[in-house]
Amino acid sequence: MTTPLDPPAAWPGADGAPLSCREKLKVLAENHREAAQVLRDAFEDAVLMGVDEAAMRRILAEMVAALPSPKRAA
Repeated sequence: MTTPLDPPAAWPGADGAPLSCREKLKVLAENHREAAQVLRDAFEDAVLMGVDEAAMRRILAEMVAALPSPKRAA
């Protein structure tokens, strides 16, 4: 059984087809593991320090939603 903290079974490309380059898949899996660990740590720290769980989930989701696209011109 997979969870959202597990990397996706396939990484969709811009054209909708899954990426197949082994090196790209390796980097994406590593980035996913690192991001999942940082999010887990930040979430746990916040909740243990008294932040409301639902509020922290919302704060983390808003951070992700606000990430600028690297494709947009600065």
